Amino acid sequence: MSATPHAQRRRRRSRIIAVAAGLATVGALAAATTATAGDSSYGKPGKQKPSRYQDVQLLSFNDLHGNLEPPAGSSGRVTEVHEDGTTSTITAGGVEYMATHLRKARAGHPYSVTAAAGDMVGASPLISGLFHDEPTIEALNELDLDVTSVGNHEFDEGAKELGRLQKGGCHPTAGCYIPGKKFKGADFPYLAANVLNKKTNKPILKPYWVWKQNGVKIGFIGVTLEDTPGVVSAEGVKGLKFKDEVQTINKYAKELERQGVKSVVALIHEGGLPASTNYNYDCDSPGAGDGISGPIVDIAKKITPKVDALVTGHTHAAYACTINDPSGKPRMVTSAASFGRLYTDTTLTYDRRTGDISRTAVKSANHVVTRDVEKAADLTALIDRWRTLAAPIGNRPIGYISADISNAGTESPIGDLIADAQLAYGKELDPGTDLALMNPGGVRAPLTYAAKGSEGDGVVTYEEGFTVQPFANTVNLQDFTGAQLISVLKEQVTGVNAASPKVLQVSSGLTYTLDLTKTGVDRVVVDSIKLNGAAIDPTATYRVATNSFLAGGGDGFTTLGQGTNDLVGADDLTALEKYLTANSTATSPITPPAANRITVIK
Repeated sequence: MSATPHAQRRRRRSRIIAVAAGLATVGALAAATTATAGDSSYGKPGKQKPSRYQDVQLLSFNDLHGNLEPPAGSSGRVTEVHEDGTTSTITAGGVEYMATHLRKARAGHPYSVTAAAGDMVGASPLISGLFHDEPTIEALNELDLDVTSVGNHEFDEGAKELGRLQKGGCHPTAGCYIPGKKFKGADFPYLAANVLNKKTNKPILKPYWVWKQNGVKIGFIGVTLEDTPGVVSAEGVKGLKFKDEVQTINKYAKELERQGVKSVVALIHEGGLPASTNYNYDCDSPGAGDGISGPIVDIAKKITPKVDALVTGHTHAAYACTINDPSGKPRMVTSAASFGRLYTDTTLTYDRRTGDISRTAVKSANHVVTRDVEKAADLTALIDRWRTLAAPIGNRPIGYISADISNAGTESPIGDLIADAQLAYGKELDPGTDLALMNPGGVRAPLTYAAKGSEGDGVVTYEEGFTVQPFANTVNLQDFTGAQLISVLKEQVTGVNAASPKVLQVSSGLTYTLDLTKTGVDRVVVDSIKLNGAAIDPTATYRVATNSFLAGGGDGFTTLGQGTNDLVGADDLTALEKYLTANSTATSPITPPAANRITVIK
């Protein structure tokens, strides 16, 4: 399916009015308004004046992570709750289907804008990640995305690479992937209001952008989570500082108001956790109580009432809830899960007389990107083009599994497999390596048994391994005392991880109990921590394998940044490939780990 005339007009309009973002004076903004595309007959003699109230359709999504093809396993499913309380599972996702759904949703809505809340790229499957996410930017252009905030994963390769994705140009080391074709960059603006260059103290990209049509003006302010340096490698955020989300949004909401823009949407790459994992859970229903928790709740309660709606992300959750602003007035807060499985359709009723959104008329709902619709032909062609380039690398078998190896649970089977692989690789580098620890956020997907294409059931290809571990972190060995190792396990549930524990995946031989019925550091039962059946000796030295992100103290594991006797090995995907190759054959595949190393009490 080719782009509709409406979508083509939207893309042209996006290019024309992008200059409005960041303008400092009313006069400059007025000049941009003159250039805005729209109904040229508006205001001419004999033409009917638009009504006072105009519904604007806001379509939004978040955390795509380069999932151009339909995501596999649990990453490609959503759960729906029915009126009778029963639930069903729906397969979802894939940009070929998303394009069709978005284009159908826009039909009959001349006032429609599409926005996203970050992590469009990064931690991407091979079809995008192998090419530094150029395929995803091209796909988002075809989806007619108008604007997005940055997320933490937009900084995986640093600010300079993010700038290239915005402005275009071939990769500085990989070059141009298609001979004679220069990467053109994003048609839409990336917004980074709270990401400043340390030297200039100014945002590295536009802080906001204004959408206009026929006198309707809506400003979009984009921020990422302030703690981005805690979840991205130090190299990725080098030279940058990340400011408070609330203070930043409030600052630019005032600036937009001074420029005559009174309707504002915040695109925030920070999120919450709804009380239910069903995508259509009504967190505002009677009896639901506080239907959502997490960082976005406090943020939403503090953001100025000048902001009319919040599009959020980061937690990969699905919700469309209202949270009261500082004046006590309900305000819509949405998130569309992740990987392109959902999109949110929000109606913003614009008052032409006041220039503001009538909050009482705002309504929002998440919709599934089902796979029972016609694929968009232009996105299919895009995927086929990049798949052909990736095939020689991606189709290579690297191992065999006997069943799905899941990425679900506090301790996941795939997390244990990766930790075992890093321990085995660590022992190759240094036979004295004792254990391995893996951060759960670095495990991006399960391994699925069912065949993909012509590979055969149970075959694990390089592409599938890349999808599981796409970051190219190195495997690092460091020495820690037993006391430090105990501190590392305590950091799973304290400090920045106190509210939402980050449970490390552990290699075979390390066992302990995590009691989630307790609070604070007591959730880690110290007496239960054992290595190969022996209690951890606080004074002994242990050789520990981690990835380079953890070795730098990432995810709040500051003690892991204090190791000694460092040894840096190859990347983590190499370790996984070596382990699968050495420990599996077509006739003797790897069975899923039992995920019984951590005893969790709930």
